[in-house]
Amino acid sequence: MINKKNNFLYIFFIILIPLFSCNKQKDYTGMSWIKPGEFMMGGMNHFEARNDEFPSHKVKLNGFWIDQTEITNSEFMDFVNETNYVTTAEIKPTWEEIKNQLPPGIQKPHDSLFVASSLVFKPSTNKVPLSDVSTWWEWRKGANWKHPFGEGSSIKEIMNHPVVHISYFDALEFCKWKGKRLPTEAEWEFAAKGGKNNVNFTWGNGSLSSSFLNSWEGDFPFFNTIKDGYYYTAPVKTYIPNGYGLYDMAGNVWEWCSDWYDYNYYKKNESLSINPKGPNQSFDPQEPYSKKRVLRGGSFLCNSSYCSGYRVTARMKSSPDSGMSHTGFRCACN
Repeated sequence: MINKKNNFLYIFFIILIPLFSCNKQKDYTGMSWIKPGEFMMGGMNHFEARNDEFPSHKVKLNGFWIDQTEITNSEFMDFVNETNYVTTAEIKPTWEEIKNQLPPGIQKPHDSLFVASSLVFKPSTNKVPLSDVSTWWEWRKGANWKHPFGEGSSIKEIMNHPVVHISYFDALEFCKWKGKRLPTEAEWEFAAKGGKNNVNFTWGNGSLSSSFLNSWEGDFPFFNTIKDGYYYTAPVKTYIPNGYGLYDMAGNVWEWCSDWYDYNYYKKNESLSINPKGPNQSFDPQEPYSKKRVLRGGSFLCNSSYCSGYRVTARMKSSPDSGMSHTGFRCACN
């Protein structure tokens, strides 16, 4: 027999449980359901593909939800206003953080160089060696999601553009706030293919078109024809969606995935992989001292002469504490 005290506690918890459940309920508005399925992940041919995209391997996934658009400045502002979150780019870096990404023995720079900043794209004035990214990237003081081009710039007129200068940690915190998560690399590629197999692009195998994506058209990084209408980011939903109703799965901004980046990861997964979460640790042979996370989808800077990151199998990597003027994200959930 339940006594009066226990009966009160029972009723108390029965009332509270639905309240807590409501707080944890996910909002699927603006998301697409991706049905369970199998697909071949990775490079199917050598059409602009890189070595880290091979070999292709079979992947089986449970169903999941994914945002139809990249997270916008407006959405990210709501998050910051509610939580008072401060992004990585807004925080003055420390020597300890930087030292961990460098080879042993590097001397500490002068303290005056440790300022809150981020990398901003700066077009060159003529042709430059594409092997030297420093010719079109510039560390700019005060550059962050609110000031995408540095001090004095604003997002006031681009609230429906994807938020940029977002680190992996920033993206993770936003997704947690929404009761969601970042997509795995496998989920991202499966969704990007839009229900099609053996395709190079999110729209299929047709040629590139300014109606399909926001990318660099012309001679990178100094001349852009702007046939797609935008020199930098474009408003979300500007271009046609793929078969799953997803926008900008090619171009606009690179998107964070949850996986560590390992150059050799695909070589370790030649048999069927079920709901893969990526490698246990990072390995980038170009920068073995720096841990990297995966990014997908390409950006407004992608061009066939440089990265061709708009291909559905193209992989990019970056330090999780780095945000740049072409880096954003979208969320996923179960």
